[in-house]
Amino acid sequence: MKTTTVTAADLAASVFAVPPLARYSDLTLNEDANRQLIGYLEAGGVRGLMYGGNANFYNISVGEYAEVLDFLVSAVGPDTWLIPSFGPDYGKLIDQARILRGSKVPTAMALPLTFPATSDGIETGLRRAAVTMGKPLILYIKSDNYIAPEAAGRLVKEGMVCAVKYGTVRADPAQDDYLKRLLDQVDASLVISGIGERPAITHLRQFGLGGFTSGAVCVAPRGSMALLRAIKRGDWVGAERLREAFLPLEDLRDGISPIRTLHDAVTLAGIADMGPMLPLMTGLNAVERQRVQPAAQALRAWDGGLAKAQAAE
Repeated sequence: MKTTTVTAADLAASVFAVPPLARYSDLTLNEDANRQLIGYLEAGGVRGLMYGGNANFYNISVGEYAEVLDFLVSAVGPDTWLIPSFGPDYGKLIDQARILRGSKVPTAMALPLTFPATSDGIETGLRRAAVTMGKPLILYIKSDNYIAPEAAGRLVKEGMVCAVKYGTVRADPAQDDYLKRLLDQVDASLVISGIGERPAITHLRQFGLGGFTSGAVCVAPRGSMALLRAIKRGDWVGAERLREAFLPLEDLRDGISPIRTLHDAVTLAGIADMGPMLPLMTGLNAVERQRVQPAAQALRAWDGGLAKAQAAE
């Protein structure tokens, strides 16, 4: 597992998978299924795993946190970067930061809370969380009213924040005044796109962001990594072609629920049984599963085709 200080080169080295977390019917951790998914991602070339919203870390108790963290640290390969999340409220940020302080992970991502919160309060809370953790954190921005770009810039300059995950959804990702303001304060190489394959090309090509996160990479790791490589070499036609393969599942995620759809898509694609979701969330209903299953299976089959093509080269 990566334990060294976070650099811009680390952020650009791999797509960051944002996987779901498998549980048994009694909601205890299903270690075997989680290892299956991690192994599938690593076999597809992914070397960055970020356990956040898709893993429902919002609802993990402080009492279970150390157990989950210890398991994930033990489950990833020696050259894989594990990024857990913590928070989102101030109490959990501080309690979990104390646990993270004793962990080998070099950073953790602070989950965003927009209510009840203010930009000044978030800046203060994240600064205290980083100090308590004894290492810089990853700032996760999902909305314009979460934190002022100037506040984000101060946290980076102070060494409290080592990277920013930018996940605010726009109708047109090319038109983003907030992102422009953010990049006036934070070096683009320290910002990663946080909304999957759909805006990744625009975010990396137009704004120069350092990398991107993905949920659908859990179904198609080779395809997502191929997309990152195409972007890096400036093959925009090839990148667009690769991106198209992800859109049927991404459309369903946007139309139903990004988190719930991905959780069950991993199961429906036959990769690993994710089981039920930890409350306060629930999995897909029967009708939704019928819609998602063919898209998930088709994306996995496409990724399998890439694997065969790569093996033949």
